[in-house]
Amino acid sequence: MSGGLYRSAHAAPDGEPEASDGVTLISVDNTGTIPTAAADQALPPEVIPPTVVESSGSGTVYGSASAGATPDAAAEPVAPTGGSEERSTTGNSAIMAAGSLVSRVIGFVRNMLIGMTLGAGVGDAYTSAQFLPSQIYELLLGGILSSVLIPLLVRRRKADPDGGQLFTQRLLTFAVVSLGIATVLVTVAAPVITAIQSSSDTTADYRELVTLLAYLILPIIFFTGLSALIGAVLNVRGHFAAPMWAPILNNLVVIATCGVFLLFFGKAGATPGDMSAGEIALIGGGTLLGIVVQALGLLPALRKVGFAWKWRWAPRELGLGEIGRLAGWMLCYVAANQVAVFLVVRVLSGVSGDDRNASTLAFNNVFLLTMMAHGIIGVSVMTALLPRMSAAAADGRFQEVSENLSRGIRLTTTALTPIAVTYGVLGVPIAVTLFQGGALSYDQAFATGRVLVVAAFAVIPLSISYLCTYAFYSLQGNRTVALINLPVVAVRIAGYFLLAAVLSESLAAAGMTAANAVSYLLSAVVSLAVLRRRIGRLNLGSVAAALVKVVVAAAVAAVAGLLIRQVLPGGDTPGRVAAAIQVIAGGGVIMLTYLVAATLLKVHEVSQVVGMVRRKLGR
Repeated sequence: MSGGLYRSAHAAPDGEPEASDGVTLISVDNTGTIPTAAADQALPPEVIPPTVVESSGSGTVYGSASAGATPDAAAEPVAPTGGSEERSTTGNSAIMAAGSLVSRVIGFVRNMLIGMTLGAGVGDAYTSAQFLPSQIYELLLGGILSSVLIPLLVRRRKADPDGGQLFTQRLLTFAVVSLGIATVLVTVAAPVITAIQSSSDTTADYRELVTLLAYLILPIIFFTGLSALIGAVLNVRGHFAAPMWAPILNNLVVIATCGVFLLFFGKAGATPGDMSAGEIALIGGGTLLGIVVQALGLLPALRKVGFAWKWRWAPRELGLGEIGRLAGWMLCYVAANQVAVFLVVRVLSGVSGDDRNASTLAFNNVFLLTMMAHGIIGVSVMTALLPRMSAAAADGRFQEVSENLSRGIRLTTTALTPIAVTYGVLGVPIAVTLFQGGALSYDQAFATGRVLVVAAFAVIPLSISYLCTYAFYSLQGNRTVALINLPVVAVRIAGYFLLAAVLSESLAAAGMTAANAVSYLLSAVVSLAVLRRRIGRLNLGSVAAALVKVVVAAAVAAVAGLLIRQVLPGGDTPGRVAAAIQVIAGGGVIMLTYLVAATLLKVHEVSQVVGMVRRKLGR
């Protein structure tokens, strides 16, 4: 699940003093704005930028509630704050970490059950239908919320005599009307959107099923936007529990829907044409009900923070011209990413229907595994280092920005390498263990595993590109990020078409994943080159030295994993029980071997990574 934690000294609860130094603390967890169910069905976007807030104290600062409370081993306080503020930050960090971890686990269970309930063919159609509201929501509100609207709410909360109450009411009123109109128009246009998104090889039954599901699922746009806006209002007013935990309600509703589906219908038919009207209504309606419950679950928290939602239609008082200008680069950024998402869904829709082919459902499940690794490791490093990079950038201390960035790359690479090795060596056993069952056959799970093997090469470039992107945001380089993203997305799209043309249908999803990995690597390389021109030397020599040691430790761990897998039952085509044994035993050997090898090679970041992960898990 994607989640955002926005903590502002200007947004202290009524009656509590604000931090005297005026520093604004803001943390962004994972990739986005407020937690939404869309993150459970998210093809690769670039990271949504963290919020930028101008404070009255030490300049524009990105801060991190979680970084302030749970930094890595050598992290220092972001800024001097009072004891109550630090305790509040610690509590908010615990809420964020716990909510994020539980959301990820339950969200992944949800996706496993969808696959087991619907199978690959119907599951591909369902996944494609779910991408539609996610894509359109991002274009309408997703990036603009995090980069423009939340900073605006923070400033108005501080500047307005009523604490921004009237402005927020007007903004919510305008947003609800706009989202409502957009949702109706998009839902009516569902057949057109589905036809454009579908490949020429897509069967009529597949296209019709996606369209019927889209009619039920597209209204998610309205409720996702509503949840995000309410979450932003709560975060700005210092309330974090409800926005972090409400998405769990959504996942539980969808899990219950899968249970009801299995109870009344058994597993879905083998092909999209086998789906009855009742089955479509249940799975589509249950998905919509989940996001409705999520939105309703946030309303009591609004009353708790003392916000009264009254209808205030006054769009001219919102300064929409200013909002539009600020949102321009973000819209460019998001639009480019959504074009890539649209095209990969179109390509993969043409290979659905064959058990040997990994299509949209498998591709999405593999991407979620990739993002889970990034969320636990990469985000922990980012939230620890981003405040200090930003504070240093605000004071013109670019050497410190460089040192923190290179340190973040070393930490991230050290932490993610054993996970990448595990995905590469044990991709098939992991996929069979997690996904085989119900309507999802062994062949389909096996095909998913092959995609996961390729995704192993995307894990580290993905997180390094994120780190570079966050470094730009610490330097207020939103325009630079958008401009870098355009050629990166162009290369990604070119990779999609090239690999789809030269590879067999059974390897199409693996090819799409490889194209993503190449684009992430390109993003990191270009970003580092531009950052070097912007802030000077990046200490890449120390990074390269550390990476050599990490690669050696990874190679040793990979050999150990391959050897242990050969002596375990199941071989290269394990059944589910044998696959689980391979995952547990092989994964343990890989992790242990890597830690021992890295320690012997004196990879100093190992001890810091172990401590960071323990804190991320709340220990």
